[in-house]
Amino acid sequence: MPTGSEERTNARKEEIINACEQLYQTQSFREITIKEIGQITSCSRTSIYNYFETKEEIFLALLKREYDTWVDELNQITESHDALNNEEIADAIAHSLDQRHQLLKILSMNHYDLEDNSRLKLLTDFKVSYGNALHAVMAMLGKFRPDMDLSKQQEFVYAFFPFMFGIYPYTVVTEKQKKAMQAAGVDYIYPSLYALTKAAVLRLLS
Repeated sequence: MPTGSEERTNARKEEIINACEQLYQTQSFREITIKEIGQITSCSRTSIYNYFETKEEIFLALLKREYDTWVDELNQITESHDALNNEEIADAIAHSLDQRHQLLKILSMNHYDLEDNSRLKLLTDFKVSYGNALHAVMAMLGKFRPDMDLSKQQEFVYAFFPFMFGIYPYTVVTEKQKKAMQAAGVDYIYPSLYALTKAAVLRLLS
């Protein structure tokens, strides 16, 4: 762990995570290296290792931040409404998730590797954020669907969260992928992330 104040350490970590996020907009997980991350930060490649031991740990920190932001959005929805019907619940969750493309992209492509190649302490910190997301969704259900007992709430989250792992590739596709589908003779309609999420939530609530 580097010497210096906790504030400085957190600022450096945030700078590294931001650089990783920036590169991930145009490059794949496989292409991004710690050296490249260092080139767009004030940190050298060597100093990055004071904060993160692997590239996977940086991505896990980015994923944690995405979950934290989503949890804040979900809690704001729950706190700012007295009542929501099924349609409104589905709409709110779908809109919130539609703002989290980064979260869904990482989940669909790199999640297992991130966890497997990160230290236990960082993985535990991430699991806290993941658990907060589960609790935020269940809190929403508990408030707006009081008829759903704990068992029903758990059924919802254990169906919806695995759904999140696969939605990105179904809704965010490249022109190359579309051409391949056409060449393969697959007649596929490309739904929006919002529409597919809302439909899934409505089915789970019914």
